[in-house]
Order: sequence, then structure tokens, then C-alpha cells
Amino acid sequence: MTVDGILFDVDDTLVDTKGAFARALEAVRAEHLPHVPAERDPEILSHWRTDPGGFYSRYTRGEMDHVTQRRHRAALLHETFGAAPVTVTSFEAWDALFWGTFERSWAAHDDARAAIDAVLAAGLRVGVVTNAATELQERKLKAAGLGDLPVLVGVDTLGFGKPDPRVFLEGARKLGTEPSRTAYVGDEPTVDALAAHEAGLTGVWLDRAGHRRGPGYAGHALPGSGLPGSGLSDAALSGALASGTGQPGIGQPEPAQPGLAQPGPAEPGPAEPGLAQPGPAEPNAAQRAVLRGDPQNPEALRAAGVVVVETLAELPAALGY
Repeated sequence: MTVDGILFDVDDTLVDTKGAFARALEAVRAEHLPHVPAERDPEILSHWRTDPGGFYSRYTRGEMDHVTQRRHRAALLHETFGAAPVTVTSFEAWDALFWGTFERSWAAHDDARAAIDAVLAAGLRVGVVTNAATELQERKLKAAGLGDLPVLVGVDTLGFGKPDPRVFLEGARKLGTEPSRTAYVGDEPTVDALAAHEAGLTGVWLDRAGHRRGPGYAGHALPGSGLPGSGLSDAALSGALASGTGQPGIGQPEPAQPGLAQPGPAEPGPAEPGLAQPGPAEPNAAQRAVLRGDPQNPEALRAAGVVVVETLAELPAALGY
């Protein structure tokens, strides 16, 4: 396997977002769900991370803004755990506590800095493709000591996010590498690794110990998987993989950063003639097994063509650099 560049996800790949969410939700539970014992903090965290209402997925499809998706998730969390309803007025205080604690808790995973340095030392290009807003992720990376990484594609670049194949292709374009010689590393098996593989990149699932999402994680299912929240049948699967789920948008240019991938002008991906358009993707039996069965099954993902690692330190051996 030969790669010229590596694109990284941010949350729970480079930054310990799960840990930051845990601290934020502990503060919320103590203030806004006082009847819920602290022993149930893991359940609250799992509820937030699995996003059973699929609201973050709707945000990445351009259907609602970031604050609105958070308000809906807060309301469903309160409903699930028997707390007072979240109103537009009460959400202001709720979100100030949640988001303030979350931001103060940003920190890199222990293996992140060394992994980035190893990629650069190998002479490869490196950048970030994320399903959050570019400015937010730039601040997050800076707070985590990874501010030298260029955020090449955010959800605001094209107006939609992963798993649309155009997102990965735009990342490779800005990285200056061919998709077939580009790896994408992320913590979500379908939205990151399998979707990158379908887009023609080397998809790498980072299966960190203790970081899998709980059962019922459906809000971010690959389009057409037939999983709850995906909204498409088997018959529509190949078309969904080919066309994506978002609407075209216009990106914003990023500043040049010495020593790292230099992004070119961000132009509308779908209309840009230099950007390869995804072709039909007919899922094979192994891929269907991943999507129909346990989407966090390492062996099924490997059978579908995904590279699986448990730490970022394994990347050089897994990718051959």
C-alpha cells in the first residue's frame, strides 16, 4: 500500500471529544437533571454520542444549524431521562453550561501529536476533513496543541458533510493527492472509514479502546444502509453512495501553513471540473454485512476493504510509510 497523504478526522480521532462531552454532560446532569444519579452518567454520555434522533446527521446534511441540532438533542436527552422539557428560553442557560464546559475540556489524544509528526517525517502531506465547521475545528485543534494542522474541508465548505463522497474527494484535491493514494483516518466506521473507501480513498477506522458508540447508533448511518435513520432502501443504496446526500455549496479559502498541505482555492465541489465525480458504487456482500449487521465489527469492515487500527501509532505499519 502506498499513500502520498493522510487526511484525519478531528473528534475522537485527534481530539478526545468523548472525554470533553463526558465532563460537559456531568455538569449538565448536576444542574439540570438533579434527580438522575451520577451512576447514570455513562448512559447520558452514550445517549448524546449515539444521537438517537439523528439530529447531528441532519446538521451535516445542511438541514439545520449547529445550535438547533444541539437544542433538539438536549430536548430528547431531557425527555429520555425524565427531566423538565427544554424550551427556547431554558436552552440558553443549558447550552452556556454545556458548551462552555465542553470547550474548556478540549485536549488531544496522547498519540495524536506523535502520529502527525510521524506523517510529516515520512514526507507525506497531511490535513483535516471534518463534519464540523472549519472555524470551530481550527480553534479546537489549536486548544489541543495541534493548531499547525490545516482544516481543508469542514461541513461549511461544500454545505454538507461526510459520508457524501464529494467531501473526501475535495479533501484529496486540496491535499494535492490522488484519492487512490490518499488515506482517511476516522473514528466512525461507516461515516469515516467505509465512506472514504467507497469514495476511492484508503479508509482507516480508528477503533480506540472504550470509544465505540453504543447500540442503536443510527443517526450517522451510511446513506442507504437500511439502518434506522438512513432513509433509503436496499434498491437505493448504490445511487446514494454515488450521489451523496447533501446540496452543493461554496467553500472558503484557508491560509497557507508552511510544512503542511497547502490548500488551493476552495470552489464549489460539484461544479468544479477538476474535482472527480463519484461513479456508481455497487455494495458487495461484505459491505452489506457491515451495514446490515454490526457496523462496529472490525472483521466485517476489514472484509469490506477497510483498514482497522486501534491506535494512531499503528498507522505507519498499516499504511506502509
